[in-house]
Amino acid sequence: MRDSIDEVTSPAGALPLTGAVAVEEREHIPAKAAPGGDDKAKVSKGFITMLGVGFFASYVAFVTPVAISLAIQVKALAPENEEYLGLVLGLGSFAALLVGPLGGQLSDRTRSRLGRRRPWLIAGSVIGFVGLAVMASAPNIPLLGLGWIIAHIGWSLVVSNFGIIQADRLPASQRGKVGAITGFAGMVAPVAGALIGGLVATQPFLLFLLPGAIGLVGVLIFAVFYKDQDSRALTFDTRLTPKVVLGKYVYSPKKYPDFSWNFLGRFLFNFGLTLATSFTAFFFAQRLGIPVHEIGGTAAIVGGLGIPATVAGVFFGGFLSDKIRRRKAFVLGSGVLYAIGAITTILGPDLPILLVGSVTCNIAIGVFSAVDQALILDVLPERDTEAGRFMSIVAFSTNIPHAIAPIVGAGLISIGAVAGGDKNYTMVYVAAAILTIFGGIAILKVKAVR
Repeated sequence: MRDSIDEVTSPAGALPLTGAVAVEEREHIPAKAAPGGDDKAKVSKGFITMLGVGFFASYVAFVTPVAISLAIQVKALAPENEEYLGLVLGLGSFAALLVGPLGGQLSDRTRSRLGRRRPWLIAGSVIGFVGLAVMASAPNIPLLGLGWIIAHIGWSLVVSNFGIIQADRLPASQRGKVGAITGFAGMVAPVAGALIGGLVATQPFLLFLLPGAIGLVGVLIFAVFYKDQDSRALTFDTRLTPKVVLGKYVYSPKKYPDFSWNFLGRFLFNFGLTLATSFTAFFFAQRLGIPVHEIGGTAAIVGGLGIPATVAGVFFGGFLSDKIRRRKAFVLGSGVLYAIGAITTILGPDLPILLVGSVTCNIAIGVFSAVDQALILDVLPERDTEAGRFMSIVAFSTNIPHAIAPIVGAGLISIGAVAGGDKNYTMVYVAAAILTIFGGIAILKVKAVR
């Protein structure tokens, strides 16, 4: 563990500053670039390990409701209104969408003995846990939705600051590798969530609080060992007025074209992914002819098979893209592969074919999550001054689909459906396939990265 402690307490590359800074802070910033042409010094295995653990724990708390918990709770509170799931998911994402960029700007400008990022990791995990506690005790859909809004805001702050820390610390030669590890953590987290959900599906408190406890403990462990620089001496050229804050919610696509094309590709892929995953529990239950509250066992099987598939995708894509110094082909390939998996799933007449489609989608998600995370850092504007702001803008490409796609999906499943009859999940999966392919195509327009 000594290696990890040495790494995270090192000031090298740790504190890109916004605006003017005090002279004594400038003296902490290394003047020469890292060896091998990297813009930052390489991080250690200990740092990467702790980052992966913290990221995984926060994602378990964040995505378990999306993967299974909310579907079970909505079915229990409103048995005849499955569409409420899409509305609850959408409202939570919309709230996080509004708050996210403000959190990124405040993170860039935070003055504290704990540094700029750690206070937000701690506060976000506590807020997120409180939101899950509200959901666990919710007696109706409105209170369930309020709990999800609180939880979504909290865990979004945590996930966002983990991304900002990567922008602060990672050199170009490690972005694919670390993207593979954090991508693996983020994609295995829903699998772990499904497994947890399958085990405690009939116990609402554990269904929400067990993932929440995992997230809270994991984030706090990382925060203890990540010794960010004391930022109390920071000064800035401009005040963060309401006008300045709102102005920083947007940026000029013309000024940053590569960032913009990557944003669009990520948006389309996430829109397709969210369309399909928001209704997976209901679709599997309908196709297999079983009640939703009994889907936990099937979800556990899907989750168990998804682990090696996701491992293969993230490590193949992340490590190989670093090695051959190419990103775009992997992102395009992941979009096409996800489309194949989605079509296979919707055509599957029984569980074995459904599992083949699900595994194919997991491989694609793994490749995309690792390589596109590296690509974000490759094209991130103003990385040394406004990493928090632009990483929060990147979050729009996830949060907007999370807010809109479930609502769109709720409409799509109603097309052609009759009262009391089967929902039209085919429309959802076909739309997901088309969107992920176009997401990969958009990435090809990025010029600064091969």
